[in-house]
Amino acid sequence: MSSPSGLAGVEGRRRVVCTLPTYDEAGNILALVRELLALGPEFHVLVIDDDSPDGTWRLVAGEARSEPRLTLLHRTHERGRGSAGRDGFVEALRQGASVVIEMDADFSHQPRFVPAMIERLNRRGAEVGLVLGSRDTPGGRDAERGLARQLVTKAANLYIRLVLRVPVRDCNSGFRCWRRETLERIHVERAFSRGPAIVQELLFKTARARIGIAEVPIEFVERVRGSSSLTLRILMQGYFAVLKLRWLAWRGKI
Repeated sequence: MSSPSGLAGVEGRRRVVCTLPTYDEAGNILALVRELLALGPEFHVLVIDDDSPDGTWRLVAGEARSEPRLTLLHRTHERGRGSAGRDGFVEALRQGASVVIEMDADFSHQPRFVPAMIERLNRRGAEVGLVLGSRDTPGGRDAERGLARQLVTKAANLYIRLVLRVPVRDCNSGFRCWRRETLERIHVERAFSRGPAIVQELLFKTARARIGIAEVPIEFVERVRGSSSLTLRILMQGYFAVLKLRWLAWRGKI
């Protein structure tokens, strides 16, 4: 009998760990955690919080006392989207995850799309090791964003696709569904990007390892509560990081 999220197989019910790097997400985190856990008993949530001043980690710690499928990784000596993502992956694997979901904690990535991503990961006859929640694949949508923002996003994706030569339309998507074996094969514990460029780093390493990548359509929405930590400086660092990845690959360093 198949599980609600399409995870049944010879291994029986698998453990799905949803990793949520957070910084000042007190207004979103508990509602998101509860939506993810409601997807099925095989779902677990791991929150990686960088000592948020708004007390996000305190809320999660309190909720975890009565919810065994919720875990908090409270980081007090390091900060950054890249290292938080890396540490989350490592901890998810340590917990025995068969599938790891990576997503933002502001509801721009909606839990309702997770089952379709897992179904695509486990589809027989078209095996892949990574599934992206994509705005740019047919059926995808970048909702509530102006034309200028959408054009910037499309230009950035084209730039990344050309420089890194990855067969993906939405290269910037941080909404991802990973097979355990993929993360192990690309040695996720060695990820070096400190900021959001970890998204491109791991995508690039997956493509270079000749692991199948698929995209499923999602609707990306703007956050309702809280404020984004993404700045122009961080965006520019990300564009330079893409060039660095190509340079390192040319030199045989990755």
